[in-house]
Amino acid sequence: MSEASWSGGGTIEWTMSASLEDVTRGGEQVPEVTSLARAVRAWQALPEEQRADAVLTAERPVTLPGELPADRYVGEAIGRIAAQLPEDATDDEGATAA
Repeated sequence: MSEASWSGGGTIEWTMSASLEDVTRGGEQVPEVTSLARAVRAWQALPEEQRADAVLTAERPVTLPGELPADRYVGEAIGRIAAQLPEDATDDEGATAA
């Protein structure tokens, strides 16, 4: 399990379950339920116009540096989680970030 940590912040468990919602896939809005790492990568791969409406819901609260813990992030707030994603973060299936 790969975790990100920083001084004064918490630890992000990249393997926890998360869903990426309010994203149109194949003409339908179907939530993607996966690991936090994969959900963040999926958000990064979205076109800019879809990123703004996307909602990421984590299994447990995520604590980002200087912020209160939250388990729901919308639009560019997901980018703050993405900024913490280490290159070697593994997800629930052992895949690493590209």
